[in-house]
Amino acid sequence: MSWDISGNVLIACNCDYGCPCNFNALPTHGDCEGGWIWSIDKGSVDGVDLKGRSVAVFADWPKAIHMGGGKAGGYFDDGADDKQVKALTKVLRGEIGGPWAMFINTYELDGPHSAHFEIDVNDFASTAVVTGVAELELQAIRNPVSGNEVHPEMVLPEGIIVKRAGLGASKVFRVHGDVTYDHSGKYAAFGAFAYSG
Repeated sequence: MSWDISGNVLIACNCDYGCPCNFNALPTHGDCEGGWIWSIDKGSVDGVDLKGRSVAVFADWPKAIHMGGGKAGGYFDDGADDKQVKALTKVLRGEIGGPWAMFINTYELDGPHSAHFEIDVNDFASTAVVTGVAELELQAIRNPVSGNEVHPEMVLPEGIIVKRAGLGASKVFRVHGDVTYDHSGKYAAFGAFAYSG
């Protein structure tokens, strides 16, 4: 099976700004409750074009991700045709590789399910809605003394999700699907992704 997909990913969780997990440290509060929304700009899986499709995973781990024991819900956008549904299901179940192949060993995945996605990738003002499942609005972090916006970036040469990302805060981050939480005002990030296998 050959595959190659790229696009943009929005990220949010319950950690403080920056998220220690990015640096192989333990999560801020000892557990991890977070999600990823991938918007595919181009690419295919086994010859099936996935341009314009989206997927998301929202998960809840009792400790750090690598310690396992989590539960998660997977979603693909409802605009997918039958062939795309099969390809996106393989993606979310970790059958082709990429970050999902690592994650699938750390949680029990419910789904994947069909859902309506509305995504606006706009750096620190990015937004996403997975109807009936999640809402995410990003904003810039503010300096606690001056109140001025700050715009940090993160470079991860060995990054699994992204190699480079803008670091922000979640103005809104609510999940009410297979897992449920509200971590508005915590860590959020955005960046380009490119995976292949």
